[in-house]
Amino acid sequence: MTTVLVAEDNPVNCELLRELLETRGYSVIEAPDGQEALRVIEQSHPDIVLLDIGMPVLDGFAVIRKIRENPSLARLPVLAITAYAMRGDRESVMNAGFDGYLSKPINSSDVSNEIERLLQRPEDRPGPSPSPSPCILHSPISGARS
Repeated sequence: MTTVLVAEDNPVNCELLRELLETRGYSVIEAPDGQEALRVIEQSHPDIVLLDIGMPVLDGFAVIRKIRENPSLARLPVLAITAYAMRGDRESVMNAGFDGYLSKPINSSDVSNEIERLLQRPEDRPGPSPSPSPCILHSPISGARS
């Protein structure tokens, strides 16, 4: 079974992602902040990480830097799921070392498609997906940046 780490500080968003992923057959582990995410990665060795950018303790940019600097983790697929959706945010996220980017509110099919794409062997992996489709899964706090 594929294990997904959801690193998200908002409990509602975390629960939405957990339910979405578990219904698709993934095993889900969670971390409420960036420091805990790094600890969980080292201990649990997830297959992929869904990482929020705006988290306490260590933000997503600090976490991705630490992941990419560690040779044993450098190839771990990491998908940014964030409320940062202004012009230039996607480029900043991708340039920081993330393998994919989805803005909140999340679209359930986009999450599934990105996970499937990122779990392919890196040499077989197509580029990032085009813009998200219009059918979205709304979070009750979709307007909050996190």
